[in-house]
Amino acid sequence: MPGRWLDQTQPQTLQGAVLFSYLNAALALIFTIALGQSTFLFVFVLLAVAAFGIANDKRVAYWAAVVLACLYFLAVLALMVTGAGLGGILDLLFAGVLVALLLHPESRQYERVWFK
Repeated sequence: MPGRWLDQTQPQTLQGAVLFSYLNAALALIFTIALGQSTFLFVFVLLAVAAFGIANDKRVAYWAAVVLACLYFLAVLALMVTGAGLGGILDLLFAGVLVALLLHPESRQYERVWFK
């Protein structure tokens, strides 16, 4: 599959979102293999695919990542309401950071101007 995994000409916020998406997918895969937990594995794999699209300036991939990150944030928030404890707070924090990186004005401006 031709393309780049990370575009260093993109703003730091967008690069951070791409790296964070890859990291989340890798960690979810490791936890699935090690512990047999696959709560959000599918979402993270799709998010990693979207991150690859973002690195290659695809507008549809950017919006897919935004939707997936928001769905993940809402799912973690719903789990936290049911009593997930400290792990839920950290999950919520990381999900919020990902949404913030994707929706940061610098990321949005770059997406509007450069993405196809």
